[in-house]
Amino acid sequence: MESVRLKCGFENGIDVGAKGNPLISLKSFSSFHIDVVVHDVECDTTWRLTSFYGNPEEKNRRESWELLRRLGQDQRTPWVVLGDFNEIVSSLEKKGGRLRADRQMHDFRMALENCGLNDLGYTGRERLDRGVVTLSWINIYPNYQVEHLNHSFSDHYSILLDTFGNQRKNTSSDAFQFEASWCLDNSLEGAIRISWGGTTGSIPNKLKGLGQHL
Repeated sequence: MESVRLKCGFENGIDVGAKGNPLISLKSFSSFHIDVVVHDVECDTTWRLTSFYGNPEEKNRRESWELLRRLGQDQRTPWVVLGDFNEIVSSLEKKGGRLRADRQMHDFRMALENCGLNDLGYTGRERLDRGVVTLSWINIYPNYQVEHLNHSFSDHYSILLDTFGNQRKNTSSDAFQFEASWCLDNSLEGAIRISWGGTTGSIPNKLKGLGQHL
């Protein structure tokens, strides 16, 4: 996604890659958020996913927290918020640079508390990118796992949220398993085209051949 952003010449912004997916329904959007409903057929449930971008201007940051509170008024559905909040909740998350004002961090913490949002966890220290959820979502996916994918061309971390987490460990070791970090490799698309196009037979055979190329 970061490479696409750079090719398009965009400096900031958010996107949800769900075009044509009948399991995702758009609720609302603005320059700073995209709110969708996810229909999980496997678990026979629905939940909200909000991609959120905090205002980069400190003087306008409170507008972001008011937006978050408005979105949080709908507590009927389990809720996940992922994105770049442009704020931290504690100075312990800060790594170098200008110190954050206590008031800024307090405002962010209060917005999360007002919405009943809890941190999903993270790796590293300073993190403007994070995921937060309601307890009702955690009750559905108690085995979730979060991974922050590091790369060399951005200060930000892509967030991979696996709703099944360690439940997948029961999968056969011989089965094809896609590594999310491969998405950061520019050669991935070419490898898929070559492997998929040059392999005949069933989909499992094609996946096996692809796994040998990656």
